[in-house]
Amino acid sequence: MSKLLAMILAGGAGTRLEPLTRERAKPAVPFGGRYRIIDFVLSNFANSGVYRMKVLTQYKSDSLNNHLSRAWRMTAFLGHYVEAVPAQMRTGLDWYKGSADAIYQNLNIITDEEPDHIFVFGADHVYRMDVRKMLDFHIERKAACTVAAIPVPIEQGREFGIIDVGPDGRMLQFLEKPKDPPPMPGNPKMCLASMGNYLFSTDTLVKQVVRDAADEKSAHDFGKSIISELYKHEPVYVYDFAQNTVAGQEDKERGYWRDVGNIDVYYQSNMDLVEVDPTFNLYNDRWPIHTQPNNYPPAKFVFADQDNKRVGKATDSLVAEGCIISGGSVHRSVLSPKVRVNSYSEVEDSILFENVTIGRRCRIKRAIIDKNVEIPPGMTIGYDTAEDKRRFHVTSGGVVVIPKGMKVT
Repeated sequence: MSKLLAMILAGGAGTRLEPLTRERAKPAVPFGGRYRIIDFVLSNFANSGVYRMKVLTQYKSDSLNNHLSRAWRMTAFLGHYVEAVPAQMRTGLDWYKGSADAIYQNLNIITDEEPDHIFVFGADHVYRMDVRKMLDFHIERKAACTVAAIPVPIEQGREFGIIDVGPDGRMLQFLEKPKDPPPMPGNPKMCLASMGNYLFSTDTLVKQVVRDAADEKSAHDFGKSIISELYKHEPVYVYDFAQNTVAGQEDKERGYWRDVGNIDVYYQSNMDLVEVDPTFNLYNDRWPIHTQPNNYPPAKFVFADQDNKRVGKATDSLVAEGCIISGGSVHRSVLSPKVRVNSYSEVEDSILFENVTIGRRCRIKRAIIDKNVEIPPGMTIGYDTAEDKRRFHVTSGGVVVIPKGMKVT
């Protein structure tokens, strides 16, 4: 069997997710009630049987490092690991200049591990993927590099790095946000957008990042600097992610991939999970999303005083362990562990992070409330845009965001 290594790029600042990334790296942002964003890519590798993973961190990485060390402890007896690799400035006094430079500054990992093939994946997307099928595709075509791509409507192609491919799947062009995207083979209404996930033969990756490091004019980015040049003189193939399937997956989930790169997309991706029959199914136990187990008690719903409208209930919602819905109402919302909603309060279309407390008689709508925030009794959030903008961060889509630990008055 081929010796494999996954290098997960988790060093981005995540400025478009501000204020959720004010005190944590983007891959450490909670998602779906009890997960972190990075859990999705790590679960894909673990479920695919790739058990050697290095996570390259940089900005505000303490929360991410803690999560990896506590949640992702694999068996060293079999040589399995998920290890955080902080920026070490091994090649000079610079932080990572880009995704390609992050690999270059950590070439010692490749030297030590001596893998045959290296996966270079991002850490901030929500999806399921059997990476072994991408590996089979890569080996069958004797590719130097394989790029995972997803079909998108051709009118949206100008927002992505678009790939033109031949009928055999070999890359013909790589175009960064083109005005006229080339259609994918067999479907003139769609084009192939790069997912930022790559599989390299080891020699190719090492040669390319060393070459790129010597180019002072380079952006040191995999798409712009490596792939855009590599396909011209090496066999680079494109793997259609829409053809990838995993165990227990329904047809409607095939090709599901979300780049939760800004607050509004992040919010909607969470809201998608509370649908009666969501496209992305968290409950697929044949391809589970792994995360840190918590020793919290079960969620609790108390008070059933219908006459006085003091009923603890949650409908069309995800409610994590340790939550107490004490005479309040929760609808179409995602609650992380240890959230408390007190009597006569209404929470709707919202995301509440861990250890949030909603006081009595509050009305909360279309809000994201970060960890360790206490909303005082009687407060209204999400109903008066002008007032919300005066007190809080409000996105272009109208979502109110309250930062971690904020003292709300």
